[in-house]
Order: sequence, then structure tokens, then C-alpha cells
Amino acid sequence: MSSRIVVLISGGGTNLQAIIDACTDSAYPGEVVGVISNRADAYGLTRAKNADIANVALSHKDFASRADYDQALIKVIDGFDADLIVLAGFMRILTPSFVQHFQGKLLNIHPSLLPKYQGLNTHQRAIDAGDDVHGVSVHFVTEELDGGPVILQAKVPVFEGDNSDDLAARVHEQEHRIYPLVVKWFAKQRLSMQGDHAVLDNNILPASGYAND
Repeated sequence: MSSRIVVLISGGGTNLQAIIDACTDSAYPGEVVGVISNRADAYGLTRAKNADIANVALSHKDFASRADYDQALIKVIDGFDADLIVLAGFMRILTPSFVQHFQGKLLNIHPSLLPKYQGLNTHQRAIDAGDDVHGVSVHFVTEELDGGPVILQAKVPVFEGDNSDDLAARVHEQEHRIYPLVVKWFAKQRLSMQGDHAVLDNNILPASGYAND
């Protein structure tokens, strides 16, 4: 039976598209059953419509507080009977009550080799620091911003003369490869969060995630 996946977005939804494309394989163990955006103009909603996936625009501007918005968001997600909630460029800081409600079922992708460069502007920060390696991390979501246990990372080189757009393009290519893979692991019940650790095939993953050399 396929895992029911809900994807939260705020923008173009390229990682959403990568997961939708993966789900077209009959052997893939998951199905995107809903896409939710806090921005009605997010192109990711169009991607969902094009794939005949239920989609909801729930604007944070219609709510008096972050807590009120997150409670409404919980109700919408629960309405999809979701097994997994995937954050794919969802530009909202989540309240502790939201994270606790979906504990162990929330995945996020972050464009850095965590714990480096939590927060925004990660590509420029890597360039400014003179890093020769940058990358992306998929992790479980906890109450700490970009701080949950890492599941999988992919590295990319930083070349002399790179600007943030060059580096972002290189990172996006890796994002679209590793996010559907991690979702697949979860959907096949190979992956879970136990305490402060990501666990794959009954093995606790190191702080840098699976197979990171």
C-alpha cells in the first residue's frame, strides 16, 4: 500500500516535481495526495494541478498569529490522512505544536551541509567563507530550525568565480536526486526517527547522515 504524502511549498516546487515524477513509477511506494502552499501564486500549485493532485492555498496572511495558521494547517494536512509531510521550499518557521503533532513524519531539505549554514542565503555564505565544498541535506524536522537529525547529504564543488546562482543550480540538481530517494526509504518503512537520531534499516545514522564520506 502506498504511503500518502503531503508536500508543503511556497514557490516553484522543483523538488515537488522531482517527487511527483518519482511517484509515476509503479514500483515507487508513495503517492503525493496533496500539495499545500502559503502563497496562492506559487507555481508548485500549478504543478500539482497538472498532475491531478489535490492542492490548497492557505495564506498565512489570513491568520492573526503563527500559532493560528499552524493549527489550520494541521487540520488541512490531517484531512489528507498523510503518512508523511514533505517540506519542499516551505518558507515558514513552524511552531513547536505543529512539529510535535507530526513528530517523526516531517522531512525537510536544506541547501547546505548541515550543521553548517542553518537559515537563509546558504550559497552566498559558503562562497564568502571560501568553502571548496558545499551541498544539501535532507533531515527530519524538530523544533530547532534546520536542526533535526540528518538523513542524507550530497556534496557539490565550489569553483573559483562561482556566484550564488551557479552554486544554487549545482545544489538543485542534487536535491532532485536525493529527496525522492529519502522519501522512498520512509515510504518503504526503512527510515524512521528514534529519539534524536535518524535510523535506516535498523542502523542509527551518523550526524552527517547516510554514506557521507
